[in-house]
Amino acid sequence: MQMREKRATRLTVHRSAKHMYAQVVSPEGDRILAQASTLDPSLRGDNTGNVEAAGKVGDLIALRAKEVGVDRVAFDRSGYKYHGRVKALAAAARKGGLEF
Repeated sequence: MQMREKRATRLTVHRSAKHMYAQVVSPEGDRILAQASTLDPSLRGDNTGNVEAAGKVGDLIALRAKEVGVDRVAFDRSGYKYHGRVKALAAAARKGGLEF
């Protein structure tokens, strides 16, 4: 009997010195279901690389994920420590209704 690996829809995070990016990736890893970043026109402003901007990206990714029917994800912090901007994005996404 062969067991298949169960995969989850992932919320991936990337950060640079100036911007925060978040994507909801399909379980197979072949499609981006939703995305949000500080490059989005609604979030673009003077301060895009701080905790406040990361929280706004978290709010937006939660909203967009819910629009495509995703409410449960696995949080993929991409090797970044869970503090500061990464933690703020995760907290805002949870507050917006994503479960992980």
